[in-house]
Amino acid sequence: MKPISTFLIPTLLVSALSAVAADDRLIADFEGADYSGWSATGDAFGNGPAGGTLPSQMAVGDYQGKGLVNSFRGGDGSTGTLTSPSFTIDRPFLRFLIGGGGWEGKTCMELLVDGKSVRSATGPNTEPGGSENLAPAEWDVREFQGKEAVLRITDKATGGWGHINIDHIVLTETRLPGMRMNVERSFVVSEPFLLIPIRNGADKREVTFLLDGKEIVTNTIELADAEPDWWAFVDTTAWKGKSLTLRVDKLREDSAALDQVTQSDSLRGSEALYQEKLRGRFHFSSRRGWLNDPNGLVFHNGLYHLFYQHNPYGWSWGNMHWGHAVSPDMIHWRELPSALAPDSFGPMFSGGAVVDWNNTSGFGETGRPPVVLFYTAAGDPTVQCLAHGTDGVHFTKYEGNPILDQVTPGNRDPKVVWHEPSGKWVMTLYVEHEGVHTIHFYNSSDLKQWTYLSRVDGLFECPEFYQLGVDGDPSDKKWVLSGASGEYFVGSFDGRVFQPETPKLRGPHGDVYYAAQNFSNIPETDGRCIQIGWLRTETRGMPFNQSMSIPRELKLVRTPDGPRQTMTPVEELAGIRIRSQGIAPRDLEPGGRNPLDGFQAELVEIRAEIEPGDAEELTIDIRGAKLIYRKSPGELEIKGVKAPAPLRDGRLDLIVYCDLHVIEIFACGGLVYLPISFQPDPRNLSTVLSCQGGAARIRSLHAYTLSSAWSAR
Repeated sequence: MKPISTFLIPTLLVSALSAVAADDRLIADFEGADYSGWSATGDAFGNGPAGGTLPSQMAVGDYQGKGLVNSFRGGDGSTGTLTSPSFTIDRPFLRFLIGGGGWEGKTCMELLVDGKSVRSATGPNTEPGGSENLAPAEWDVREFQGKEAVLRITDKATGGWGHINIDHIVLTETRLPGMRMNVERSFVVSEPFLLIPIRNGADKREVTFLLDGKEIVTNTIELADAEPDWWAFVDTTAWKGKSLTLRVDKLREDSAALDQVTQSDSLRGSEALYQEKLRGRFHFSSRRGWLNDPNGLVFHNGLYHLFYQHNPYGWSWGNMHWGHAVSPDMIHWRELPSALAPDSFGPMFSGGAVVDWNNTSGFGETGRPPVVLFYTAAGDPTVQCLAHGTDGVHFTKYEGNPILDQVTPGNRDPKVVWHEPSGKWVMTLYVEHEGVHTIHFYNSSDLKQWTYLSRVDGLFECPEFYQLGVDGDPSDKKWVLSGASGEYFVGSFDGRVFQPETPKLRGPHGDVYYAAQNFSNIPETDGRCIQIGWLRTETRGMPFNQSMSIPRELKLVRTPDGPRQTMTPVEELAGIRIRSQGIAPRDLEPGGRNPLDGFQAELVEIRAEIEPGDAEELTIDIRGAKLIYRKSPGELEIKGVKAPAPLRDGRLDLIVYCDLHVIEIFACGGLVYLPISFQPDPRNLSTVLSCQGGAARIRSLHAYTLSSAWSAR
């Protein structure tokens, strides 16, 4: 008989649904030290049940008791099977909790009758993100009552989500609640916000929004059938007085999800907004939901605009919108409604923005040049599109989209710049071509019609293309082409072909900083090249996730190895300093007094120049995170991440920013940038400077207490 897939139920009142009733028969609850008669092969399942989350695994939730089957032992590369003793099927339904990978035949539990697989179930996850929460599921086994059976749990997968979680298996007389299909609830919009209950890790439902009966967008949302983890919101200000309907593709019969949706004049939990315990105080994060790549960074009408990849309805990646925030100084941000939402072309992936001062596109009005957004619509096919507007807030998608058809399925992230010598707009686009990471170059006279020019190999995703003067010399400018990791080439560009003049160069160290983008349209009177990147900073338990870096200025400097890029914090950050402690030049002795004794701060900026002298090591312990400089081999290390740090004139120069969720380190005049995700103990407010193996000399040292950038909202 062909195996029948399981009927999965969303996570709701799991303890109640999976509790053993008086007439239920427990097959396994995995609460012992071993598997109690189950036989294991391979290395995935170990010698007994897991006590919850395993090392390097996302938090596992919604299992029963203290133990469960968890094949993540050793990570997703481990494999094996776990087989039950034989048992008699004496009730009509077999119920269990399941999670992990969704790979049929590879991460699954099967019911074997007469040696044949007659039922099979997998976890829900196949894509990055997801949840390790277990959910109730059941099989109808009435046709096998009276027969002997065996359960086999299999982990044959070795890639992402290559594991399975199982718990609390029972034979029962009762079914789980059924499902309602295409359930709707309608509102006449009267308040600025519609609040939606979210349960992280719940089964994803397709929720369609209809305005006056017309479908406007569909999102995949982890609706809370009962108590929510947090509340997402829809800004409905522009829809006041109109009829708004939410249609959900399927809901449990006893789900309260739609009943909990409500209109409000404020966000749920707004009394603590921007003050949550893991909210970065001077790093941008969205009010609610997930963010990643910065998009469309542009200066317009006196404000810096930060668009970004945003899931307004989930804590993890998905439902890609362009979120939007503005700031007068790149430090104090004010969030606006989403600028772009998914449409028939697909979700809104990354891209850039320009101000079309000469109205080459024809989208502008007299005295009002358009802001033009370029983005990837990641449907099938995956195409490049644009949207335009003159106020920098409201955007209209171009009726002639797409402006660039699919090159390959892996094409995305258009970034557009003006090339003055050729009088053309130039687009860089990531294209995965025959297994090779490439950046394609195009040009256009009107931002709508694009012509292929050339390509460069070796950079992955989110290209950025910009000019910098070497040592600030405007007569000696070079072009820089970078990818999402921050790796870059320095070279020349003739309007058609970029010619690298360096090997591919290392960008930031570690794996936290990604997909950075530069602001376009910075005034010539300013002249800086300013960049913001995505910081991969997970904030579990919060209604938001991930953050942006502090803004930094990019420069090119001459080095013995050729031109190299530097990154240093922008001067605007000085505006959030509230107290300072300066240290006069002095010697630093091993075991001596801490020069920063008495300095206590939650939000910290450190600027230092130190001559290591005879010291073998220098250590700055900032709220429990130890930044160590080792004279041999001449490197920095923090939390296991290392970076070469050559001395300049015999001195180590450092700039360090410590927030509630991240530390950013700049060294060697900005040649070294090293960010780490770090959540300090709130009780530890100290900063300690010490040396080991010999004396060092402090040339300058300043410690600053910083204020929250949100407090002045």
